Amino acid sequence: MRRLPSWVAMSANEDERLDERVRRRLRALRAERGLTLAQVAERASIDVSTLSRLESGKRRLALDHIPALAAALGVTADELLGARPPRDPRVRMQPTRLEGMTMWPLSQQAGGGLRAYKIAVSGRRRRPPETLPVHEGQEWLYVITGRLRLVLGDDEHVIEPGEAVEFSTWTPHWFGAVDGPVELLAIFGADGERIHVRS
Repeated sequence: MRRLPSWVAMSANEDERLDERVRRRLRALRAERGLTLAQVAERASIDVSTLSRLESGKRRLALDHIPALAAALGVTADELLGARPPRDPRVRMQPTRLEGMTMWPLSQQAGGGLRAYKIAVSGRRRRPPETLPVHEGQEWLYVITGRLRLVLGDDEHVIEPGEAVEFSTWTPHWFGAVDGPVELLAIFGADGERIHVRS
């Protein structure tokens, strides 16, 4: 399957109208390079009047103008379009502190789906509540340091460093410390995140 150039895909999704953005970029790039309308028009093999009308907004930009104008100005099509820089992939969210745990988000909080967290469990978090939470979904935990106490219904497990567990959250569940602080990674569904992070 043929892949479309990035500037074609981007032009359909940008909030700002394509012709307005390119018009500004045309003027700015031409001025930076000290080129006249006639010089750019000749390099792009279009009429000077067409280029003038494109820059002034009296004529709408056609997609087939973009490669020729970009080449005439010595830039890529993306540069001509003034494409926005890629989104910073780093997760910069503040930790949440709740019931003896500090939870650092490791994934973005947009939309549904799974959420990843690094969790520090205080050594004082040792007693489960009288009623253990139950909700839809699955949870996954991986212990980095310390020993984790995991209660699943009537069963209890001690999870050692380097061990992972996965369980249905329809089972009443809780986790805490055995004999000191615990550091772990966790993946929650939307319901699990609400229970553990926002209770």
